[in-house]
Amino acid sequence: MDHMVRCGMYIVLGYLCGSVLFARIAASLLQKGDVAAQSEDGNPGTANAFLYGGFWCGVLTLCGDLLKGFLPVQMYLRGAVPEAAGLGLLCVVIAPVMGHIFSVFHGFHGGKGIAVTFGCLLGLYPELHPALTLAFMFLFFSLVVRITPHCDRTIWAYRCAAVCMFLTVKNIYISAAFAVIALAVNLNLRPEAAREEKCRVRILWMH
Repeated sequence: MDHMVRCGMYIVLGYLCGSVLFARIAASLLQKGDVAAQSEDGNPGTANAFLYGGFWCGVLTLCGDLLKGFLPVQMYLRGAVPEAAGLGLLCVVIAPVMGHIFSVFHGFHGGKGIAVTFGCLLGLYPELHPALTLAFMFLFFSLVVRITPHCDRTIWAYRCAAVCMFLTVKNIYISAAFAVIALAVNLNLRPEAAREEKCRVRILWMH
């Protein structure tokens, strides 16, 4: 199959997979109502699935959101040719996150994109450095330099992870893909951040 056709196929597949909001599906299957409508932020994501739908609703949502990012990227790389490490990979990595944030099945409104981001980065296996970098930033801003509320913590975790990836990840297309994802997530979270309490930064061993 021509590389450009194959690349386009996986971009569309990734976007459509990302557009499936598993929080709504899991909540419906378990008869938990609309978890997004019950929440303050209206987000059909993993956190609200756990909070308003319960443990199993959260688990199903988390697995679904991870897999919809993981599978398109990993499937694309399985049949990789040399060109797959370039612009095609960048677009395939971005597609599921864009689908989740701008879901074609829900009027181009979706979730924050955090779990599906991790799914896309894990899909780069055996290259795990990008996923570990983002995980480290979340842990750092939770356990060392604590940023609250959570929305601001997420924004700064993505920003710092994007900088670190440009400095440490050898494949510039992976770093560029994450930079686009970080920009989309940041823009998506800005209205919520503006509504929440003022951002606070606290070093945990200082009171």
